[in-house]
Amino acid sequence: MDFQLTEDQQAFAQTAAQFAREALAPNAARWDAEHIFPVEALQQAGELGFCGLYTPEEQGGLGLSRLDSSIIFEQLAMGCTTTTAMLTIHNMATWMIATWGTDAVRDRWCESLVSGQQLASYCLTEPGAGSDAASLKTTARKQGDGYVLNGAKVFISGAGSTHVLVVMARTGGPGAQGVSAFAVPADAVGITYGKPEEKMGWNAQPTRMITFEDVQLQADWLLGEEGDGFRFAMMGLDGGRINIATCSVGTAQQALDTARNYMHEREQFGKPLAAFQALQFKLADMATELVAARQMVRLAAWKLDNQDADRTTYCAMAKRFATDIGFKVCNEALQLHGGYGYIKEYPLERHVRDVRVHQILEGTNEIMRLIIGRRLLADERQVL
Repeated sequence: MDFQLTEDQQAFAQTAAQFAREALAPNAARWDAEHIFPVEALQQAGELGFCGLYTPEEQGGLGLSRLDSSIIFEQLAMGCTTTTAMLTIHNMATWMIATWGTDAVRDRWCESLVSGQQLASYCLTEPGAGSDAASLKTTARKQGDGYVLNGAKVFISGAGSTHVLVVMARTGGPGAQGVSAFAVPADAVGITYGKPEEKMGWNAQPTRMITFEDVQLQADWLLGEEGDGFRFAMMGLDGGRINIATCSVGTAQQALDTARNYMHEREQFGKPLAAFQALQFKLADMATELVAARQMVRLAAWKLDNQDADRTTYCAMAKRFATDIGFKVCNEALQLHGGYGYIKEYPLERHVRDVRVHQILEGTNEIMRLIIGRRLLADERQVL
């Protein structure tokens, strides 16, 4: 097994790292403090291809693997966690539209989405359907040649500032088989947006509730066939878990680098913090666990790319482990800064706030444990 990045992957990583250093990192604290949604930066990311990383080439994307994309997202997250997380959501929605959209939907949206000129939101979670997505109650009822959409979605990233919504709605009976997916213009008549949520972190992207009241949907806005929506959502979640795990790894790496540099600069008792063995041990543990998380994420991405039978289990493992370790490393980096880590002049408190939600979204880490445990107990074959 070769763990060395290919020349192409190294080039992707270098490009992403340069963009993170020059366009994201210098602005991340201001975007967070002032709750600015950096649309211009997202458009600049689109110019580099970062808005259509794994969208098929025939629809204008780069057609990269999930492993390649993970390498890119890790570098971007070192510049701004929140903006990178929004890019991952946009990439997922764009991929769904490009993969399962009708010709009319693709013609309308793909070019502008992969270029970053327009942005997409993903609408699955509801007030009463979070982890239990199969119980969603938003409906799309047949009416004439189209559908009528009614219901509500919550915790929607980018809501109110994006241009198209990938909406999961019930077209059939109860359960997963009754769910379908639609590409809905964000300004369609009957769509209203709630107030921006006041959040602990992820302040550089708006999060709102969306209400649909008798929204008229054209028949060709349907993605795939009726009843395919839940399957699409689960496929999206496998990749989404890789993406959000990657954001944790990238942010934690930035926090670790910041802490290492601080240990050389800060002196106590007449010598730098780097001279204290106890703190060296702490730094060593942080680095070791972070490397383990990175390799688990890349293994899961490889299994997803290769359609391994246990890809969902590995994506759940990677998401659970990397987001827990990412938060732990960021928190330890803050601790190494002492009181300065708690001050907004330093980036550590922002890193801690931004990665905390990664243990919740794309399926809580408790749900990840449920997925893994059920797989282990399903038969005698061990997950390897």
